[in-house]
Amino acid sequence: MEPTAGPKLLGVDVFMVATILAGVCALAVMFAIYAATTVRDPMTKRVKALNDRREQLKAGITASTKRRAKLVTKNETTDRIKAFLTSLSVLQDSQLKAAQIKLLQAGIRQKEYAVAVIFGRLVLPIVFGGLMIYLVYGTDMFSDWTPIKAYGLVAVTFIIAYKFPDLFLNNKIKKRSDAIRKGLPDALDLLVICAEAGLTVDAAFGRVARELGKAYPELGDEFTLTAIELGFLNERRQAFENLASRVKLDAVKGVVTTMIQTEKYGTPLASALRVLSAEFRNERMMRAEEKAARLPAIMTIPLILFILPVLFIVILGPAACSISDAFIHGGH
Repeated sequence: MEPTAGPKLLGVDVFMVATILAGVCALAVMFAIYAATTVRDPMTKRVKALNDRREQLKAGITASTKRRAKLVTKNETTDRIKAFLTSLSVLQDSQLKAAQIKLLQAGIRQKEYAVAVIFGRLVLPIVFGGLMIYLVYGTDMFSDWTPIKAYGLVAVTFIIAYKFPDLFLNNKIKKRSDAIRKGLPDALDLLVICAEAGLTVDAAFGRVARELGKAYPELGDEFTLTAIELGFLNERRQAFENLASRVKLDAVKGVVTTMIQTEKYGTPLASALRVLSAEFRNERMMRAEEKAARLPAIMTIPLILFILPVLFIVILGPAACSISDAFIHGGH
């Protein structure tokens, strides 16, 4: 006996859709349980990275040559990739330095991953582009497509595969910059309080990092690293410039410029930081007002597509049913 087909809605088997949705829900529950049971404390990784940076700075000043050699970690896989890219003459120092700066702005402290980013730009287009060429021209999967559409699909695949490492890094940089922007006015207020209380600049940065580390972990990381570099580097200006290069944010560059000027000319730090904090708070309020002003235009499409049809059904549905019943009974 052939299995009977289930009820259909708009030509789709209801039982099949329900089975697929049940499977998706089961997978989602399993993933949620896995994510909840394998959660890790993010502070452990951040503290380890900051301690490594402290040890590197300490070794560069006080340690012997043997100690410095121990602190230089080597990654054999990265070395092999670097040697391969160098043999192909595709590894340039400018590209490597730009990739390292992007990694720092994304919160990734391992500079050797810059070689992996450049390697991804080379390998991903070959892998995914070659696979798409095979699917388009070697199989019948896209045989009904026009030659222009097929070529466009292959070209888009190559472009996306080449840009994927940069898109991934830019996404992480944007999220990290937004998180730092939110906590910057509060951090400046605390810096003003610490400066007026008589703390030194490096002690003030360390104190602010401890106070705001849980609420704004990204900002706490950057301030802690800046406090470490202020304590170990010979030039304090270099520590502030490193902070500006690690954070892709104009507001942080303004703070760094103010700190450098106060160090150079001896101007009052508290008053300058107080003015910057007020400006950043006004900017944050203006940004919130801008988002609120854009909300009616953004809500227009969901309102037309989802809310108004349901509203018409609820309001006109009973009247339509009554009119239909009246016509049916009137006909009898």
